[in-house]
Amino acid sequence: MDTTIELIEPRTPRLQLRQWRDEDLPAFAALNADAQVMEYLVGPLSQARSDALAQRIRELIAQRGWGFWAVERLADGRFLGFVGLHTPSPELPCAPCVEIGWRLVRDAWGQGLATEAARAALQVGFERLQLQEIVAFTAVDNLRSQAVMRRLGMEHVPARDFEHPALPAGHRLRPHRLFCLTSGQHRCSPV
Repeated sequence: MDTTIELIEPRTPRLQLRQWRDEDLPAFAALNADAQVMEYLVGPLSQARSDALAQRIRELIAQRGWGFWAVERLADGRFLGFVGLHTPSPELPCAPCVEIGWRLVRDAWGQGLATEAARAALQVGFERLQLQEIVAFTAVDNLRSQAVMRRLGMEHVPARDFEHPALPAGHRLRPHRLFCLTSGQHRCSPV
């Protein structure tokens, strides 16, 4: 019995979404140490925590064939961060679900790269994985990520907003907004 998992690696006009490489780790650690990049997340990560996160992401892609892919710019081969699909923790109020997410280096912001890569990830989710729904969520104040969600055609679903259980009550990042896109909406929107 062949148990080989087909590795999915989407490509866009400017980007390659791919499995992680060891040489991505220093750039990923620098990205995760950037306070502005991590403003709406748990805060900057140490090298060890960043490496562990990359290893976990890499293992999940190896197991499923998809996940939070490393993003490489085709023009120069530069590692820019990650974009892709993930099954979040069952403790989250929106679980079970598949989420789309991204984290890119600051100098890649404002160029449409997150949207471009996320569109490719949505295409994989709906067309290859046959998902019925993909969600995205972020802290209420993270307007940049919410703008990407809207550009992807995702709709805010106030009834599904939640308090992130990993953060203490009263923490400024605890309130989260949830956005959703269904397979039917995806077929109607340009990708």
